[in-house]
Amino acid sequence: MHTAKETVAIGSPVVLTGQDLDPSPIRTDRADRVDFDTLVRLDALKGRKRLRGFMSLLSLTADVVSIVGGFVLASLVYLGSLENDHALNMIAVCVPLFLLFSLNNNAHNTRKVLNLTAGVTAAAGALVVAAGCLLLIAFFMKIGAEFSRGVFFLGVTFSLAGLFLTRSLTRFVFRKRLDEGVYAILCIYDGVPMGPGAGPGAIEARSMGLHPDLASAVAVNRLGTLAKGMDRVVIHCAPAAREAWALALKTLDVRCEIVVPELDSFAALSISERSGHTSLLLNSGRMAWNHQMIKRAFDLTISLAALPFLLPFFALVAIAIKLDSRGPIFFRQERIGLGNRPFMIWKFRSMRTEQCDANGSRSTSRDDDRITRVGGFLRRTSIDELPQILNVISGDMSLVGPRPHAFGSRAENALFWDIDQRYWQRHVVKPGLTGLAQIRGFRGATEQKTDLTMRLQSDLEYVSSWSLMSDIRILLGTAFVVFHKNAF
Repeated sequence: MHTAKETVAIGSPVVLTGQDLDPSPIRTDRADRVDFDTLVRLDALKGRKRLRGFMSLLSLTADVVSIVGGFVLASLVYLGSLENDHALNMIAVCVPLFLLFSLNNNAHNTRKVLNLTAGVTAAAGALVVAAGCLLLIAFFMKIGAEFSRGVFFLGVTFSLAGLFLTRSLTRFVFRKRLDEGVYAILCIYDGVPMGPGAGPGAIEARSMGLHPDLASAVAVNRLGTLAKGMDRVVIHCAPAAREAWALALKTLDVRCEIVVPELDSFAALSISERSGHTSLLLNSGRMAWNHQMIKRAFDLTISLAALPFLLPFFALVAIAIKLDSRGPIFFRQERIGLGNRPFMIWKFRSMRTEQCDANGSRSTSRDDDRITRVGGFLRRTSIDELPQILNVISGDMSLVGPRPHAFGSRAENALFWDIDQRYWQRHVVKPGLTGLAQIRGFRGATEQKTDLTMRLQSDLEYVSSWSLMSDIRILLGTAFVVFHKNAF
């Protein structure tokens, strides 16, 4: 049985110091153990986010079932059977259109699920627009014989009634949980006392080993690990520490705020209220959940479609690697991923096994003596990066995004985050197989600090203006830079 004195290490699976990483530029401390009860409490808090996701998915599913049931019932009432295809044809067109319009107007987000009126209005609006599109399709395609107006109007009416019924039922079933709160908010108190309304997500920064030091990969990773799964991170700290915390918060893939009691008398619209004080919004976190869904669906569709064609090619590459040099076929390395959290990347091995650089502290040069004969070809053609499609399928990466770097990556013998602390901000989205920087030619070794700054500028531009069309344009543009003078 655990007691309040038991401790557990933060981020213990992540190896950031010791023999695997040059510790000289990284400042560490021993405040890396926290109360087990605190972690259990925070983990339970994160369950609120999972609950909201389940509620949104249930709401979406219930809406689809309502539409399908509405048109099926309409066919039974108006035509007396389902032997004709009227209802099925309407469902086949109306449901995809409804999903498109409802996701676009956020009909299934938490606010719409919590607010019955707003939720029903948004879902009904999406259904009406989808039904209007169905009418236009039937009119322009002249399919009157296969289109029963009676089934159509009854189907829309029954579907609207079903939407109201299922939304009301969902609100009733989850009423108790909703009253307890549905947002997971991590409140970090650094050098200031906790107020009486701190909430279940309140923690002391020092007791958790937290400090806003962007020159320490350990500190950044620790903050990212605690923030994972949270909806929001709120900092309560002394005025002297606000600038440091502001920079640290901008690196997270979570919505972040910092409390500034001096602004209590102001009523700015873009400022939130936390624990009785006014807080400044510093980071909106990751893209909206519907955009995340669209990007993830795009990644999986392309990756899974390409995988059957890539696997035979992978087998040929594997044979070539084994014939050329001793060692494994794949090379795995820890890279910085979403929210500054590490993950293991897959690549075809292009270097001699005994000379592989696990930390990435030495950039590959044009005439690098570590590269094998086959490895040189793989790197020039970017084939060595293709196994990262497995990272895309597993969810660690995306097809398009900032290229992931190793923790020991340097330019002019300086760590990337020491050159420009904005570097951590690029990780509010998943790293990608390719990115805006790559199609602009910013790839290869980072020998000079400008090599990093040019890439960083492109990465931050991509992060701030993401769209599905930008991903498609970058993927198409990648085809023209597969063979590049900087690919070595």
